[in-house]
Amino acid sequence: MAAGHRTKRRGRGIQALVQRRWYERSPPRSLVLLGLARLYGWLVRHRQKTFRQAHSTVRLPVPVIVVGNITVGGTGKTPLTIALVEALREHGRHPGVVSRGYGGQRHVPELLGDHPDPEEVGDEPCLIRVRTGAPVAVGRDRPAAARLLVEAGVDVVVADDGLQHYPLQRDIEICVIDGMRRFGNGCLLPAGPLREPLERLSRVDFMVCNGGVPGTGEVPMRLMGDMAYPLLGEKPPIALHTLAGRRVHAIAAIGNPQRFFDSLRAQRIEVTEHSFPDHYAFAERDLDFGDDLPVLMTGKDAVKCIYFAHTNWYSVPVRARLPDAFIQDIVARLQRVRPGSSRRDRSSSRS
Repeated sequence: MAAGHRTKRRGRGIQALVQRRWYERSPPRSLVLLGLARLYGWLVRHRQKTFRQAHSTVRLPVPVIVVGNITVGGTGKTPLTIALVEALREHGRHPGVVSRGYGGQRHVPELLGDHPDPEEVGDEPCLIRVRTGAPVAVGRDRPAAARLLVEAGVDVVVADDGLQHYPLQRDIEICVIDGMRRFGNGCLLPAGPLREPLERLSRVDFMVCNGGVPGTGEVPMRLMGDMAYPLLGEKPPIALHTLAGRRVHAIAAIGNPQRFFDSLRAQRIEVTEHSFPDHYAFAERDLDFGDDLPVLMTGKDAVKCIYFAHTNWYSVPVRARLPDAFIQDIVARLQRVRPGSSRRDRSSSRS
């Protein structure tokens, strides 16, 4: 057990070190890393070109909105996906969400039930299903999973983390940008955090900036979280500001844990940080800190820890605040989607 804990801690330390170097403003000096980044960039462009020329993408009979990013790690895609689902329902739509189900063990596409298991289908799909109640389908074959949503009666599919998944045709592309870390050193993997070249941004429909100062043409987004909910549900929720001046343990297994820790400190809470790799599969012993202090965690982590929760463990869910004009623009573009048309056709007809 002790050796396993040491291995996990060592893995977390290496991941944190790599990310720190990625988000430095200067490129790495390693010629090997820079050479591998050039090779990676060639492979990415070749893959994009292959899909465009082969016309091997799958077109659904309903509109598809893709939410993604071009950097490794969390930028706020899942909160934005949840906000889109809720906004679309307010405008009379019946949205569903398709996800690869990263971190899960299922291989065959499936619709999630009311009480999904994050170990089986992934933490983010579980969070979306629990928070919205909307149909959610997971599968490595995302077009096949998306068809399950269509069969279930949805009239618009939102693809969570699908920007690089080219087999599924899309009508609207939204790239989420971390407003604080931006694009790090600007290098492609493995020299930097970029999953695609920066030129990819010129082809998306919207750039949403999560926190920080939005750049030109970027839609501002703020993640708001002001309540802590006990995982066991035996006590009423508490307002975060009532914890001001108190020491707590804060855990985060998300792409950018520091964002969660900073949000708690903004409430003047004294935070002891415990960061874990994104999509980390928690065990009860991971949260044994030898005291009775409150343990605060993200909503994505809470869905994995609820099965062995203690009375002092709390979930701090966030909601995305977006401009009304952004939602109105999304709704208007969906109304212009014609079954069978391509995104390129619509792009050429925009004013």
